[in-house]
Amino acid sequence: MSRAMARGLLPGVPRTMLEVRVRWVLAVVVVVANIVGGLVVLLFATFVVPDPPLRDPEHVHLVNAVAFFSYPVVAGPIALVAGLWLWRPVVSLVRGGGMPDRVQGRAVLLGPLRLTVLVGALWGVGAAGWAGLDVVLFTGRLAVKTGLTCLLGAATTCTIVYLLSERLLRPAAALVLAAERPRRFRLPGVTTRVMLAWALGTAIPVFGLICVAVAALAAPDIDVTQLAITILGLGGAALAVGVYVTYMATRAIADPIKSVRTGMAQVERGDLGAEVAVYDASEVGQLQAGFNHMVAGLRENARLRDLFGRHVGEEVAGLALERGDIELGGETREVAVLFVDLTGSTRLADTRGPDEVVGLLNRFFGVVVAVVARHGGWINKFEGDAALAIFGAPTELEDSAGGALGAARELAVRLRAEVPMLDAGIGVSAGPVVAGYIGAEQRFEYTVIGDPVNEAARLSDLAKVSPGRVLASGTVLELAHLAESDEWEFGRSVTLRGRSRPTRLGAPRPPRAPVVPGPSPAPDAEGPRRPRFPRPLRRGRRVLLGALVLTKAAKSAKRAGSGRVKEPPQGDG
Repeated sequence: MSRAMARGLLPGVPRTMLEVRVRWVLAVVVVVANIVGGLVVLLFATFVVPDPPLRDPEHVHLVNAVAFFSYPVVAGPIALVAGLWLWRPVVSLVRGGGMPDRVQGRAVLLGPLRLTVLVGALWGVGAAGWAGLDVVLFTGRLAVKTGLTCLLGAATTCTIVYLLSERLLRPAAALVLAAERPRRFRLPGVTTRVMLAWALGTAIPVFGLICVAVAALAAPDIDVTQLAITILGLGGAALAVGVYVTYMATRAIADPIKSVRTGMAQVERGDLGAEVAVYDASEVGQLQAGFNHMVAGLRENARLRDLFGRHVGEEVAGLALERGDIELGGETREVAVLFVDLTGSTRLADTRGPDEVVGLLNRFFGVVVAVVARHGGWINKFEGDAALAIFGAPTELEDSAGGALGAARELAVRLRAEVPMLDAGIGVSAGPVVAGYIGAEQRFEYTVIGDPVNEAARLSDLAKVSPGRVLASGTVLELAHLAESDEWEFGRSVTLRGRSRPTRLGAPRPPRAPVVPGPSPAPDAEGPRRPRFPRPLRRGRRVLLGALVLTKAAKSAKRAGSGRVKEPPQGDG
């Protein structure tokens, strides 16, 4: 739970309203519930349950009326004083705020049950005293009547007290359960609440009917009209009270479930910030707390996955999560490799402060990451002032060579435009490599090992002194689709440092002048547009691949007709 909730700032319940609710819940609930219970006793004793044969009915009714109305005068103050004493930790919690201690937490969570026991004990004393008075002064049958009607009123009052106080104390319970996850308190749970509703709405009225039937069998002189009134009264009470109490008990269970369902809908929409207030320490409170715990785990997993993807790349992270168990080793793959390396990094560190160097490197690598990702590649590693990008592993591309070449051309343009104070060489190569997990069981990484990686690094060193700062091997140009390879031209062959075989160099063609000069178009409101670079095709885009093949065939036929043949790569310098 959030700290604001733990301080009592619940949504829709200001602190002042919460304090008023807790302060007056005792008086309102106790008074209302006892009035209802007293009316039930008065109506049943006067109109519903028939009297046994009495010598002086008026005198009996007067004595019982005095006893009935006198007892609340004595029991009422006792209930208020005892209730306020039980309520002190609850009031101090909502008044002072802060994190609740153990005493305050138990007082809030056990408050409805303690209040119900207090009210029930007072009603039990009153029922015993009233029945004892009738036994001493009148007859035992009258004592049975008054005792049963008092028990009926006691059950009604206790059920109303518990259901209302539990509902009104939910914000205070949320304060407690926000600070500590609910544990197994000995509280009435879902089963107990349903049984209370059944007892008040069904069992007690039916028990009253059974008592009336027993009385009718024991005293055949009971008037039939009086018996019918008794049955109608008990049946009507069962219907009216049963509907209300069942509704209250159902809401006590349905509200927490509804809040969890609303939170689940938020999670389904991708909102992992969903959180529900836990205001119950029973089974439904465990459900609410379990939902919050689950969403917290989802947030943690999402954060870890995001960090994992940023560290190793989204493609590698997705592959690791998909496979589950990681095995060291790799497989041979045809990939394209792009290597970009800063020029004069030593001088840069010598002439600028460390913070400024870090800022420039972050801007530099920000452009590199964006361009490589746009062309379907991923950054395998950062090596100080250099970066190695892979196209075709672990995600397979239809035109990995074309993606690497397009990324190299766009990267050269954007680096000059966005980081003009830095200079870098870009090398591109392609060929078979071993792609997989390298290292030990305790620490490993996904990488590629093979000759193209070394060749791309040597080409980037050579590109630092070339005019366009971009060089590619002839192998990449041969593997790339025509849409990208037409943007490059072959150059001389050189033997790179550390290699025995010569490498045919390739470089981007210089910008072509327009055939028909015309007026320049008006610039857009957003500024001049960047040059467009073809993007690589991922596996599955067969229609576009077929179109490119047809275009390449048409251009080849046109060249054959005009006598211009594309220069093949040479084997030596």
